[in-house]
Amino acid sequence: MSAVLSKIGEMGLVPVVVIDNAELAVPAARALMEGGLNVMEITMRTERGIAAIRNVKRDCPDMLVGAGTVLSVEKAREAVDAGAEFIVSPGLNPELVEWCVSEGIAVTPGCVTPTEIEQALKYGLNVLKFFPAGVYGGVNGCKALNGPYRMVKFIPTGGVSLKNLDEYADKSYIHAIGGGWLCNASDIKSQDFDAITRTVKESIDVLLGFELAHIGINAADEHKSMAVAEMFRRGFHFAIKKGNSSNFASSGIEVNKSPGLGEYGHIAIRTNSIKRAVYYLSKRGYEVDWSTRKGPEEWPVAVYLKDSFGGFAIHLLQK
Repeated sequence: MSAVLSKIGEMGLVPVVVIDNAELAVPAARALMEGGLNVMEITMRTERGIAAIRNVKRDCPDMLVGAGTVLSVEKAREAVDAGAEFIVSPGLNPELVEWCVSEGIAVTPGCVTPTEIEQALKYGLNVLKFFPAGVYGGVNGCKALNGPYRMVKFIPTGGVSLKNLDEYADKSYIHAIGGGWLCNASDIKSQDFDAITRTVKESIDVLLGFELAHIGINAADEHKSMAVAEMFRRGFHFAIKKGNSSNFASSGIEVNKSPGLGEYGHIAIRTNSIKRAVYYLSKRGYEVDWSTRKGPEEWPVAVYLKDSFGGFAIHLLQK
């Protein structure tokens, strides 16, 4: 997988941006970045798309910019010359895909059938646009295709919004989610860039889906672990579940049988995607200790942060 597509997968969201006035492309890009997103797909649906790409790459060099709704090699070449770093097409155009592959340009063609997927695989592509997602079954359509094509990941667009974003957010076969709601054309026209920033922040929160899983308490040994769990049972009638390395008092309190990470214990936070959580937490100043990772590198199921919060280690858990 190319570095560009890997970065898109980390961010998990791709704003599909329609620009009528190229002068508004830069403030729109800055609004996205202020919200936490450093990627945008500027569509070729208007005549100002190429100029918009050029303006953003000139003034916002940290923004990863792609060209969307690309229907020909000529338009792809024009977009790349303007600064586009990836190409998105609504369908699988063999001539367009062949040009992108030969030029080393990341490309995600639209594929919604087994025949199209197999054609894409022949070109070495395994990250594909799923468009229009709302028409072709949404997350269920992606899930069905993932059955025989485990090597493929999808970027659904069309019919995805803040209302149903959570349906896609925790699926391992969803590489990222794209849509116009992240940078609404009406907000660009009215120059309400604060609205774009708010929408992006809210969307990232939904994408990550952080929620408290349980609190872990450090105990010196098995006997003391059970004694603490028994206190919760007597006081609150929490059921005890015995485990190999810890005991639970209800599903929310874990008591370790030996001192674990953290001075007092740990706090476990569930998330829709650990890899995406790691990306956004790093932007907020928090790093993970990958030596604590459980599960495969591609889709880890647990990892600790390097920092402790109030004497408690922070444990990320995959939903």
